[in-house]
Amino acid sequence: MRGGLVRLPQLVRRLVCVRCCHTRNRKRPPFGDRYLTDPSRVFEHNWWDNVEWDEAQDALAKQKVSENAQDPVPPDLQEAYEAKADEFWNDFYSQHQNRFFKDRHWLFTEFPELDVRRDEVKEKDETNPGEATSTSKEVKGDIDRTSVESEQPDMSSDSMDKPSEDCGSRNEAVMATLCETLDQAAVRSTDQEEVCGAECASEDFPGQHAKTRMFEVGCGVGNTVFPILQTNNDPRLFMYCCDFSATAIDLVKQHPDYNLRRCHAFVHDVTDVTSPLPFPEASLDVIIMIFVLSAIHPDKMQSTIDHLAKYLKPGGMLLFRDYGRYDMAQLRFKKGRCLSDNFYVRGDGTRVYFFTQDELRTLFTSAGLEEQLNHVDRRLQVNRGRQVKMYRVWLLCKFRKPLQ
Repeated sequence: MRGGLVRLPQLVRRLVCVRCCHTRNRKRPPFGDRYLTDPSRVFEHNWWDNVEWDEAQDALAKQKVSENAQDPVPPDLQEAYEAKADEFWNDFYSQHQNRFFKDRHWLFTEFPELDVRRDEVKEKDETNPGEATSTSKEVKGDIDRTSVESEQPDMSSDSMDKPSEDCGSRNEAVMATLCETLDQAAVRSTDQEEVCGAECASEDFPGQHAKTRMFEVGCGVGNTVFPILQTNNDPRLFMYCCDFSATAIDLVKQHPDYNLRRCHAFVHDVTDVTSPLPFPEASLDVIIMIFVLSAIHPDKMQSTIDHLAKYLKPGGMLLFRDYGRYDMAQLRFKKGRCLSDNFYVRGDGTRVYFFTQDELRTLFTSAGLEEQLNHVDRRLQVNRGRQVKMYRVWLLCKFRKPLQ
């Protein structure tokens, strides 16, 4: 019964295998290659890549944002959202646990730097040009790349304001499951600490002896961390990951792939530049920021980036993906949700900012990093059943620390 394949006729199973083999040998461009050249065919697929807006659509988006900005959140409430930001994210993860986001295997398509084996694969390709070298994780990345839209499907709209049915009993069930999960995590963490023992104690800091060190800021429940560890089955790679939410970090630590020899998860507020990190400056090969900077107050963004840049090695990379200006999520906000220009609060109290390319260029280059990529990913998603069009805008960037 596993996967339902035993119920399929033998011929169908063979066709499925042929389809998988074809996908395995296919290399998908990092920004997609499905272009809408005939508007009458818009509902033939679930999404279209690199969709350009016309002047009328751009003007309508600007008008919507301008109207919402005229009815901002009162100052006292804005202060409360800032002061209690960790509580709102704890509540979010307590409710959703690890069921809200999908693992981000698409990152290996857009950020090949996360695959530390790529140089070995490239060398093998050059030696044996006829031999396919794609791995199972790369295949999943090709298939699931388009699921980036599921990062926050409804959080950016006012749909979070709608009360759920039987909220009390549902919350009790969620909390009971969470407590059981955290109890299991505590046992697993204790066991790992005992196994790690003298090996970890001999290091001045976690991951000291690793060849490659990566740090994800705002890791959530590990939807980036664990795909990286699973794809890079290399003990020389060490992952650091932090989140503002203690609940999220507890969920990371209870994951079956969490291993203290390869990963160190910790609670941290990256906007507090006086708070120490568990590794020295100039020690990281890669910093990952995926849908995290947008959750930080705009006044704290520059100091946060300046501080993080100090921890990159010369030649190290900062990889970034986040919301772009006039994304559907921004345009769906109703009046009374705007905190400041392009900065909003969702119904659950979490916040989000929508960037432009120029803003990101200024933030990162002011921190001494060199721009390698600053790309606007415009995608048209469609609901074919409801005949609805949804225009998404994301920004994908790569910045590098100079060698000298």
